[in-house]
Amino acid sequence: MAGDATTIARPYAEAIFSRAVDTDKLDLWSDMLELLAAAVKDPALAGLVASPKLDRNQMSELMLDIGGGRLETEGQNLVRLLVANGRLSVLPEIATHFERRKAEHQGALDVHVTSAFDLKPAQEQRLAEALKAKLGRDIRITSEQDPELIGGFRLRAGDMVIDGSVSGQLHQLANELGI
Repeated sequence: MAGDATTIARPYAEAIFSRAVDTDKLDLWSDMLELLAAAVKDPALAGLVASPKLDRNQMSELMLDIGGGRLETEGQNLVRLLVANGRLSVLPEIATHFERRKAEHQGALDVHVTSAFDLKPAQEQRLAEALKAKLGRDIRITSEQDPELIGGFRLRAGDMVIDGSVSGQLHQLANELGI
């Protein structure tokens, strides 16, 4: 399902991104999409989005009320369009794709590091500096701990994945040995 949602969300996100660049409102669109995505992810609202209890007009009005004064006219039109097309549930994916495009446009790269142990801020900083030197882009790092990696780390930056974990090396060795 996640693949389907991404496929559905991408054209919306691309259109929004194009409009945001044309009107020089990238940050405004980021804020609006973040608000709408958070609302749709809320468990109480997610149930309403998926159920037929509300008709399209009621759902549009509910989302616009949630947006309050934070949604500009184009943001309100987006809500109405998504509701009319039954695509409100893909808002989180739209927001994610939009943010990825915005980061690319601004020359930044989001990097997610999963490590066996918590990274200290100084370690994240050194890693960001090394990646910036290698990739020539500003780096924004997020990290998480996963003890199942045993040791080392797994780094994901866009389509690039570097698996320097002990568990990754063990899996690779097992594959080479045919076990």
